[in-house]
Amino acid sequence: MLTADEIKELKELAKDSRINVLKMVHGSKSGHIGGAFSAADIMTVLYHKCMNITPELDEKRDRFILSKGHASAILYSVLSQKGFLPKEDLMTFRKFGSKLQGHPCKKLLKGVEVSTGSLGQGLSIGCGMAIGLKLDENPAHVFVYLGDGELQEGSCWEAFMQASHRKLNNLVAIVDRNRYQIDGCTEDIMSLDSLEEKIKAFNWETIVIDGHDIQQIYDAIEKAKNNKSDKPFAIIADTVKGKGVSFMENTAAWHGKAPNDEQFEKALAELQG
Repeated sequence: MLTADEIKELKELAKDSRINVLKMVHGSKSGHIGGAFSAADIMTVLYHKCMNITPELDEKRDRFILSKGHASAILYSVLSQKGFLPKEDLMTFRKFGSKLQGHPCKKLLKGVEVSTGSLGQGLSIGCGMAIGLKLDENPAHVFVYLGDGELQEGSCWEAFMQASHRKLNNLVAIVDRNRYQIDGCTEDIMSLDSLEEKIKAFNWETIVIDGHDIQQIYDAIEKAKNNKSDKPFAIIADTVKGKGVSFMENTAAWHGKAPNDEQFEKALAELQG
């Protein structure tokens, strides 16, 4: 159970990350704000409270895969908070020669376990990592952060099947269920409901949480880490696309575009307020 002070601190860190993301995307005139904002609270709790991860990267560290690699700005912000890179480097985001590419690149930045961006592949990679850790008798966990839109790809469901077949109880899938993808609402493009029932049918331990409730996020991740069954664990996090800025929330329009100067100032005022 988190204390009131811990929850307050985590909320401030998440707010700081949303501000970082806004400045990064505005500064580069490109990027993906909506899905980065929906992920901010979960990523904050995961990195600051739940995962065993430091810049030293010892072999028993937990592994993280950002399957929805286009939301890279939130990963870079959290990595900067954890000391993997200087905060001033964030403003090189998506600029020529920067280590902070539009999609995370393992070769360029310490703390990025896998180069991602091609949607539908992260969970398959996570399965391979989880199998390798088990073979090495390594107690680390693998966390895979998925967008709900990418679950429309068949490769994800092959990975869900593989993970349960291999009894990968060291694998945790976190689904950012913000219900919007670049073309519109997920349920209009290709319906995913009932997502909980679908994943359970693949023999996963599955829970649904409010992806912006710090305590619920923490409890779910800790439950997944202490999973005593032989099943992999899925957290379906109900989130809001563009969370934190009124005119960006619950709209596909802010999936992948940068704010102009006026929109930037309005969004910054809302986040800081």
